[in-house]
Amino acid sequence: MITVNEVTKSYGSRILFDNVTVKFIPGNRYGLTGPNGSGKSTFMKILAGDIEPSNRGTITRPRKVGILRQNQNEFDNERIVDTVIMGNKTLWEALKERNHLCNQESFSDEDMERLGVLESTVADENGYVADIEAAEMLRGIGIPDEKHGDLMSSLPNDMKFRVLLAQAVFGGPEALLLDEPTNYMDIEAIHWLEGFLRDYEGTMIVISHDRHFLNAVCTHIADIDYDTIIPYPGNYDDMVVQKMSVRQKIEDDNRDRTKKIAALQEFVSRFGAGQRASQVQSRKKDIVRLAATELKRSNIQRPFIRFDQNKPSGREILSVRGLTKAFDGKTLFEDLELDVLRGEKIAIIGGNGVGKTTLVRCLLGELEADAGTIKWGGTVTRGYYPQNADELVPKGITMLDWLLPLEPEGDMQVVRGLLGRMLFAGDEALKSTEKLSGGETARLIMACLMLQKHPVLIFDEPTNHLDLEAVNALGEGLSLFAGTILLVSHDRDLISDTATRILSFTPNGIINFPGTYEEYLEKYPLPESAKRRGN
Repeated sequence: MITVNEVTKSYGSRILFDNVTVKFIPGNRYGLTGPNGSGKSTFMKILAGDIEPSNRGTITRPRKVGILRQNQNEFDNERIVDTVIMGNKTLWEALKERNHLCNQESFSDEDMERLGVLESTVADENGYVADIEAAEMLRGIGIPDEKHGDLMSSLPNDMKFRVLLAQAVFGGPEALLLDEPTNYMDIEAIHWLEGFLRDYEGTMIVISHDRHFLNAVCTHIADIDYDTIIPYPGNYDDMVVQKMSVRQKIEDDNRDRTKKIAALQEFVSRFGAGQRASQVQSRKKDIVRLAATELKRSNIQRPFIRFDQNKPSGREILSVRGLTKAFDGKTLFEDLELDVLRGEKIAIIGGNGVGKTTLVRCLLGELEADAGTIKWGGTVTRGYYPQNADELVPKGITMLDWLLPLEPEGDMQVVRGLLGRMLFAGDEALKSTEKLSGGETARLIMACLMLQKHPVLIFDEPTNHLDLEAVNALGEGLSLFAGTILLVSHDRDLISDTATRILSFTPNGIINFPGTYEEYLEKYPLPESAKRRGN
C-alpha cells in the first residue's frame, strides 16, 4: 500500500495540490489523471521519493517500488540483461560491490567480512537466479536470448521502453509507478502492455494521455483537480461520469442553499429591529450554517478545436503511382498505389520504424522517393503537423506575433480570440515561444492550422504532448472537419473517432482498407503473438 498523508506541493504562489490525504490499495490499478501542468508527474516523483513535498506531509511506501524511468537513453552503455536486474537496486548494488571485491588481488579481514554480508544480501534477493529471471522476462517482451548481452544502445526506442518496464517489475515490487508507459509504443505493443499490466497484483499507479489504455487497464482513477486528489472507482470513462455527477450535485445543493439564505436574510432585514429578536438571531445562525460551500476552481480546461477551410478543394486530392522507398537496404514500401478523394480521412498505422513518417514526408516532397510518382490536385493546399512539431515554431517571438501575420485581415482580436480558445487567454498570448511546454507548443500549432484553413490536413503523431482533454478535443475537431485528413497515430480512440479509411503497414506490405478502424480490426485482428503476450 502507498499512503499519502496531508501532502502539499506548490511552486511559488501556485498550488498544485493542497493537504492531500489518499491511500492506494494493493491489487488496484490507478490512473493518475489531470490536465497538463496539474502536477501529475510531480506527484509521481513525490511518491517515488525523488522530490519532497512543500510541507511536512508524509508518504508511506513499500520497501520495493518499481519505477518506469522516462529517459530511455539513460542505460545505453549497459547490457540489456543488466539493465533489467538494476530494477532491484539492493541486489544490483550488492552484486557490483561483490564483483569489485572479488577482483582484488588480496583480501583483508574487513573485506572477507564484507563479502559475507554481500553474499547474504544476494541470497536474500534471489540474486543467484537473477540472470535466469531477467532472461525469462526479456524473452517475454520479445528480445531473443542472443541479444541479452548486447548494449541497450542497440535497441530501438520502443524496445528500450519494454526493457525499462521489465526493469520496473524485476524483483517483485509491491508497487509500480509508471509515467506515460505507452510513449514510443505502437498499437500492437500497447495491446501487449495492457495485458502485461492487468496481470500485475501489487499497487499500480500510471499516468497516460491514452484514454483507451486507461479504460483497458485501470480499476480506479486518482484525479488531480480542485487542488487535491480525488479517487474514483472504475476506469477513465467511469470517472468522467461520476465527476460530472458529483459536480452537478454540489452546484445544485449550493443553488438550493442560496435560495434559503435569501429567504432568511429577508426575514432578518424585516424584523431585525422589532420584537422578534430571538427569531432573528436564530435565522442568522441558520445563514452561517447554510452558507454555500466554497468550491475550489476546477483545473480542467478543454481547448476548442475546430478546423475550417477557406475554400473546398477539388474532388481529386492525391494520386500516387508505384511509390517505392528504402533506407539502408530495407524497403519501407514498394509500388504503392493510392488515390485520395475529397473528404476522406485516412489513418496511417503500423509499428515503429516501418515507414509511416517517411511516407508522409515523401508525399509532401520533403524526401525523394526511389521510384514512382506523386500528384496533388491543382487547387489543393495543405496544413502539416510534423512529429517534431516544435521545429515549426520560431524562437524568440511571442505567440501573438507569430500568428498575427497569418490572419488575412491582420485582426489582432481574431488571433487573440483563437488563442483564448486554445487556452492562451489574456497575457498568455504574449508568452515567448521558447518558454512553451510541449503541450503548449502543440496547441499553438493547432491554432496555426485553424487560422490557415487549409482543405487538407496532415498530422504525424499529434497527441504526443497533449493531455486527455486536448486529445478528446482534437478528436472532435477532426471528426467534424469537412476537408481531407491524413493522420499518423497510435492513439486508438483518435483513429476510431476520425478515420474513414485505414492505410496499415504490415510485415506483408501495406493494406489499403476502405472502412473504419473497428471494421479493419474485424477483418485484420491483431497477431496472435501480441494476444498471447497480452494474456
